[in-house]
Amino acid sequence: MPVSGPTVVRRQLGRRLQRLREAAGKTAVQVEEARLASRTKVWRIEAGKVPVRVPDVWALCRFYEAAADQTEALATLAVGTSEQGWWEEYGELVPDWFKLYVGLETAASRIQTFEDGVVPGELQTAEYARAVYRAAQPEDDQDAIDRHIRLRLDRQKALFSRTPSPELVIVLGESVLRRRVGGKAGQAAQLAHLRELDQRDNTEIRFLPYDIGAHAAMTGAFRIIDFDDHEDPDVVYLEAQVGARYLEKPAELAEYRRVFDLVYKHAVPIGEYKP
Repeated sequence: MPVSGPTVVRRQLGRRLQRLREAAGKTAVQVEEARLASRTKVWRIEAGKVPVRVPDVWALCRFYEAAADQTEALATLAVGTSEQGWWEEYGELVPDWFKLYVGLETAASRIQTFEDGVVPGELQTAEYARAVYRAAQPEDDQDAIDRHIRLRLDRQKALFSRTPSPELVIVLGESVLRRRVGGKAGQAAQLAHLRELDQRDNTEIRFLPYDIGAHAAMTGAFRIIDFDDHEDPDVVYLEAQVGARYLEKPAELAEYRRVFDLVYKHAVPIGEYKP
């Protein structure tokens, strides 16, 4: 059975409402003119970015002349859009652009990751995460650091304790393993943790040796997020310092799958890495 959650439900509801609107030949401008919702609100609902009230679903469905059974089904979905994810308790510590990713992560059936700069957050030890945070936010006090570490560990717990477990396939550039984050001891502990995670049935961690030279993913890190439910389309996630992009077009997904397959082919199991 597909895993659900508020982010996934919002995306499913948004797409179904968009299809209804388009089938009815209505535009977001016409919805606004009918005083049902602003164009911005229509976009945010259809993009799955916000909770949706049941009365709003009823009003939109009437405007789109949807059948009674469709309206009832969408109203039921709307109830699920207001549920809170575990990350909501951290408030402003989780930026809006990353909340969407965490919501997708909690429902994904498979995540393929390429990273050439840092150990991905879901694989970090507490010591590694603390060193990374201190380097980025040297002015923060100990309480702020500790709260961010708890957030990272809670994210890991949510991901690895899920049932069913998602399949994780990670390819790391060798530079990630060579960088002494947290000193020599921190680097060794992180490597041991990666090797331990690699023993899990649903997790595969590989690295791309320096000797490979040029490779297909030299433009940077990315993730491909897959879902079992056809109503929740697969996504490519690209993260930057102050935001992220979510790519869903078939051609975009196909290109990133092609690139991942190329780097995976040249990657080596983490167990074969020699410091």
